[in-house]
Amino acid sequence: MASPAPRTSAGRRSGRPVRRRRWTAVLGAFALVAATVALAAPATARTSAGDPVEFATRCVPPPISGVPPINGTTGARITVDTTTPKVGDRVTVGYEVTRAAAGNPVDLALPADIMTPTGKVTLGGAQSGAVAVTGPRKNPPVPGKGAFPPFSMTGSFTVTSPGTITLSPGDYNIHTSFVMELDTPCAVATPPAPVSVTLTATQGPGGGSRELGLSAASGKPGERVTVTGGGFTPLTDITVAGRAGAAETADRMTLSTDSEGAFTARLKVNDTATTGIVAYEGPAWTAEKGAGPVPYTVGDGGTPLPPGSQRITANVTTGTLSMTQAGDAVQLSTVDYGTGGSATGGLRTVTVKDYRGGPAGWSLTGKVTDFTGPGGATIGAGRLHWTPECATRPGSPSTCVAGSSGPVGTEGATLASTPNATTTGGEFTVDAGLSLRVPAFSAPGAYAGVLTLTLT
Repeated sequence: MASPAPRTSAGRRSGRPVRRRRWTAVLGAFALVAATVALAAPATARTSAGDPVEFATRCVPPPISGVPPINGTTGARITVDTTTPKVGDRVTVGYEVTRAAAGNPVDLALPADIMTPTGKVTLGGAQSGAVAVTGPRKNPPVPGKGAFPPFSMTGSFTVTSPGTITLSPGDYNIHTSFVMELDTPCAVATPPAPVSVTLTATQGPGGGSRELGLSAASGKPGERVTVTGGGFTPLTDITVAGRAGAAETADRMTLSTDSEGAFTARLKVNDTATTGIVAYEGPAWTAEKGAGPVPYTVGDGGTPLPPGSQRITANVTTGTLSMTQAGDAVQLSTVDYGTGGSATGGLRTVTVKDYRGGPAGWSLTGKVTDFTGPGGATIGAGRLHWTPECATRPGSPSTCVAGSSGPVGTEGATLASTPNATTTGGEFTVDAGLSLRVPAFSAPGAYAGVLTLTLT
């Protein structure tokens, strides 16, 4: 029988660190985790680099390392594919960590391509929230106790409000897949971190962004009312018309928008049945290419009042179609490696506000990417199923209808909607139960996919 390898004073046999044997011993205890599902959009090329910034960071090494939390400094910058988006545009965001606050917490060297970073970019100004970003599993070798190398992550978000939008680097996590699946989360010590890049968003056409306004809410028969519009397709023909309920009146005119998609019209209104005014592109009004109706009353508003009387009027202005969500990450339940099954959770609640005051309904749809896991393993997008739920705030003119239960997939499915009607609008909350159907013996580790929600 061969003699056992000699021990060294450092507690090693044949040059193998005791710590590595300790990691290997607990490897089999890890279950499959269906990881964050971020509400964001697909990535595209980045072109505009923000300013480099530094911020205090607190990183927590894996407990098994025995290393206490690290208080350090992170160097980073944010990049975007455009600094002048329009409302409804999707902006691709890059988060580049040029200097991580943490490093390899153990003496064991880490090989190449075992690090997968994830993080968040914080929005401020005209739009709040956070953008989930992820990076590829790629890195040079990291020596024992060495600093983590620079890395980049990407994600995207939809612009929902015009104005100045600031982007700052947020918390990030470094996941390593070597011997064990381990995480080193790093949080901004005093959020938010300094602003790296600023966007200037403007109102754009489509997606419920068309706007219509009137110079008066009423007038005598034959009087002209000034109609102003914005957010339409630039340099295209527009029809401005009176509406009597769901039907158009003979009061109408055509004109063209300017290079910014705006117009000003002087519409002569004769029909006393007119209850509102609309504007639209194309041969007939549609919810996709129209705006309004804005309420308008035709009457004898100039008749002298009897002594001691006062005429009282009030205007109701229209708003926009918008949505917000209660968070941007969903953690699904764990699934056993040997049996597989459903990793379950719930979609972050989405609130839809339809303040347009017109006849158009809305539709909220979603699509998801494949779920990427360790070593390039994937779980198909078609394995994510949802069970939508939708509630309507009392008093809302429209009633929300939940989409059908079933797979989401890369082609997408309807989460909720309201129908077109003579009068629509209201506030609605949308939820969904999520279930990722994981095959048995899927590679252990964290799997992440991106769910994109679109409101039209």
